[in-house]
Amino acid sequence: MNSVPAHTLTDMGQPRRRQLLALAGATLLTSLTGTRALAQADWPNRPIRFIVPFSAGGAADTAARAMGAKVGDILGQSIIIENRTGGNAVVAANAVLGMPKDGYTFIWDAANQLTNPLLLKDLTFDYAKAFAPVTMGVRVAQALVVRNDFPARTVEEFIAYAKARPGTVSCGTPPAGAMGHLAMALLQQRAGIKLIHAPYRGGADAGRDLMGGQIDSALITTSTARGAVAAGKARILALTSAQRNPAYQDVPTLAERGFPRYDMDDWFALFAASGTPVSIINRMQQAVAQAARDPALTAILAPLGAVAVANTPQEFGVWLTQQREVLDKVIREANITLS
Repeated sequence: MNSVPAHTLTDMGQPRRRQLLALAGATLLTSLTGTRALAQADWPNRPIRFIVPFSAGGAADTAARAMGAKVGDILGQSIIIENRTGGNAVVAANAVLGMPKDGYTFIWDAANQLTNPLLLKDLTFDYAKAFAPVTMGVRVAQALVVRNDFPARTVEEFIAYAKARPGTVSCGTPPAGAMGHLAMALLQQRAGIKLIHAPYRGGADAGRDLMGGQIDSALITTSTARGAVAAGKARILALTSAQRNPAYQDVPTLAERGFPRYDMDDWFALFAASGTPVSIINRMQQAVAQAARDPALTAILAPLGAVAVANTPQEFGVWLTQQREVLDKVIREANITLS
C-alpha cells in the first residue's frame, strides 16, 4: 500500500485527509480479513489437539482416541490426544480457553459442561458463553445393574421392591454429581422411590462392590458393567438411553418401562472456545460425521456401549439447552452438591 507523507496530510484540506485515512483503514481491514480467510481456508495445516479432561484408558479417552484417529485421517493431520485431569474437568477447560481461537485446540468434554455451573461455585468463566458446541461425538449407555442374587428380575420388580423397603436398597454411582448419580436421582424422582446412594471415585469401584455383594445395585456405564455381567455376578435390568442400544438390543430402556422421555446417557463431545471461526467448527463437525460412518469406528465403540452421533453444531446446541434444563431440575430437587 502506498503511504502518504505526513506533511501532505497536514497541508491538505480536512475532507480530503479524512478520505485518505478512511481509504487506508479500509485497505488494512481488507488485508487482515483476507489473511484470516486464507488461514481458515488453509485449515488444518498442522496437528490438532483434543484435550481430554479424563484419565487415559477410560471410556472417554478410548472414544477420543478412536474418533481422533479417524478424523485425523479425514483431515490429513494428526489429532493429538492430551489428557488434562483435575478440578472436575475445569483444568482442561481453562487450558483450552487459554489457547488461540484458531481451530487447533478443542476439548473432548462431557456433561460437566452442563453440571459444573450448577455444582461449582468458583468458576471464573461461563461455560455456555465460553464454549461453542461442535458436535456430540458419542453417547455411552448407562445401565441399571443389580447383583445377581437380588430378588428383582425386571425394572418393575426393582421399583416395587424399593417402594416396599424405602431407604434400604443401595445404589452405587461414579462419582457424586456425575451422570450416574443424576440418572439415579431422576429415577428416584420419577419412580417415587428412595435409594441409599453409594458414591464411588470411579465406575470400576462400584462394579467391584456390586460383584462382591457390598451394594445392591448400580447405575454405571455398560462398559463398566460388562465384566460383572460376564462373570455372572450382576444383571442389567435396563438402560438409560432414549432408544435401545445396538450392542444391547435385548435390554429394554427405562423409557420403555414406564418412564417416557427418560434419557440420561453419558456422552462425550467436541467443543471449541467461543470465537473460533464458524467455518472451522463446521469443517470439524463434517469430519466427525464422516468418521462416524466408518464401520471400523463402530466396532471400536460397540464394546463401550457407545454410539457415534456427530450431529450439527445447531442440533447439538438445541439439545444442550434442553438437557441443561433437565439436569438443573434434577440437581435442585435432589439437592445435589459437591461439598
